[in-house]
Amino acid sequence: MIAAATFEPGRYLTKVGGSDYLEVKWRLVWLRETHPDAEITTELVSHDGSLAIFRAKVAIPGGGSATGWGSEGPDDFRDYIEKAETKAIGRALAALGFGTQFCPDFDFGAAAGKVVDSPIDITTTRARRQTALPETERPVAQLNQPATQRQIRYVQAIAREAGLSETDLNAEIDKLCGGTVADLSRRDASALIERLQTRRQGSELAS
Repeated sequence: MIAAATFEPGRYLTKVGGSDYLEVKWRLVWLRETHPDAEITTELVSHDGSLAIFRAKVAIPGGGSATGWGSEGPDDFRDYIEKAETKAIGRALAALGFGTQFCPDFDFGAAAGKVVDSPIDITTTRARRQTALPETERPVAQLNQPATQRQIRYVQAIAREAGLSETDLNAEIDKLCGGTVADLSRRDASALIERLQTRRQGSELAS
């Protein structure tokens, strides 16, 4: 039985990069108030000391379920393993509709703002990683640069979870943008990650 909706997300919004953001802790409160018997499971899919990748699944008995992925490294947060898990949970909750409209972190893309749970200074974080190019050239130039090692590891981890062999993955890349993993740009890697996540999500819902 679904409980009466009493949670008011608008009361708990904060500003991140000029947009409304609902922190993961409040999405969890919303979930528990509406579905106290919902199940949340997380799994550390990969951790090599420089990148932690988590998968989280939120299931509502008699209702829907969704999977979210999260990755973080020590360059971003000292407690990056915990942050990666939080990001994964937050994305799974957003996929189920809990705070979707207030989650800029759910917009996956190289140009998107970066938030996990507690708001951070997106402009400062992005500026640390930009090159010395003129301000107007930075976004396009960065997106066309080769994919980062973090993106490549993330692509390979999601592909393994989706049951794709290296040959299958390269075929997917060739169909999307041409070439192999080694040829991916940052823009292409972001698009591929989103595509693989969407495919896995659809596969889980169909099972």
